[in-house]
Amino acid sequence: MTNYLLFGLFAATLLGIARFHKYAVQIAVTGMIGALIIRLSVGFPHSRHNPDGTVLGHFGGEWHELVNLAGLLLGFAILADYFERSHMPEKLADKLPTGKFGPFLLLLLIAVLSALLDNIAAALIGGAAAITLFKRRVHIGYLAAMVAASNAGGAGSVIGDTTTTMIWIRGASPLWVVEAAIGAIVAIAFFGFFASAQQNSLQPLVKPTEASPPVDKFKLLIVAMIIAGTISTNIAWGFPAAGVWIAIAVGQLISKANWKALPHAAHGMVFLVCLVAAASMMPVEELPSPSEWTALTLGFVSAFFDNIPLTKLAIDQDGYDWGLLAYTVGYGGSMLWFGSSAGVALAGLFPEAKSVKNWILHGWHVAVGYVLGFFAMLLLIGWEPQQMPADTVTGGHEVHGESGEDGKPAEDTAKKGH
Repeated sequence: MTNYLLFGLFAATLLGIARFHKYAVQIAVTGMIGALIIRLSVGFPHSRHNPDGTVLGHFGGEWHELVNLAGLLLGFAILADYFERSHMPEKLADKLPTGKFGPFLLLLLIAVLSALLDNIAAALIGGAAAITLFKRRVHIGYLAAMVAASNAGGAGSVIGDTTTTMIWIRGASPLWVVEAAIGAIVAIAFFGFFASAQQNSLQPLVKPTEASPPVDKFKLLIVAMIIAGTISTNIAWGFPAAGVWIAIAVGQLISKANWKALPHAAHGMVFLVCLVAAASMMPVEELPSPSEWTALTLGFVSAFFDNIPLTKLAIDQDGYDWGLLAYTVGYGGSMLWFGSSAGVALAGLFPEAKSVKNWILHGWHVAVGYVLGFFAMLLLIGWEPQQMPADTVTGGHEVHGESGEDGKPAEDTAKKGH
């Protein structure tokens, strides 16, 4: 009975967000509090992360992802503001061609940035550029495409998405997830064609009539510092948010941040953290047996149910084709505006994106691109399940040998089978 109650509450939360998107934060907070009250009354499930079945034990295992998520959403809002104020978007307007090809190239740039940086940062940089390039008149279908480009680009890189980083930290080879780029290329080619046409019809790329102001190299330096901090602390500690805020603090000595960019980002941060926290309390103990169809389904589910706990369950279960799974859970959230952290972050810049109806209606090409990319991977590579190294995951249980308590694989583990 409790399970039905929890799932019913979560479903009602999602339906409320879809119907009353102006009150998305309030609904997410209410849903999270409701789930917490139910869990406190019946207890949390016992697991190796929470052997006592307590609220402290549960969120003790979840705090790392929640704090990281909050720090990244707020920190990357500052990064996007630095980028916008650097006058680099005006320079992009000089370089990008007019017509449909200009918006398409911007989507490709977002995908490449996501693979090198992070999907949230890439989406926000693309959004900051779109504000200038399209005079803030951005089609909701193109907004969905920007989110999809950031998520698809990050799916093939172990530093491009939280889910791929989780897979990597647990001992997978970075080469295992690179194949997700095949699906990403097919998907971007499809949805990019239609989304660029939508944007060009609504508001073509605007070429400046006057010489653009000089690029503020100091602000770009801070952008580079934030990116470098993100990558370095992600590799060293598995905690990229720390690097973001260290870089922002140091950057204050060079150029002051615009703290007015934080309120919109804070709304999105509270919304997503509450939604992720509520999802973590759902009674989902295991997934169906690993298969290509399970992976395909998880992509659709991740649009509603956060992909971080889904990825955790998949890693514990083991035996997936990790490149295919990285594509599905990484890209799948793009099908709804609140299905991924990149979508929530971009909706902070463009509040009109917070409409499930319009997102699905005008961003239909994102869902079709997802399916096309999935089947392209199946045809070209097939389903090739891989087992995590035995000294990091055994029988679905993590074994902390030389990998340490922080979950990072030991050096010899990273080399096994690679």
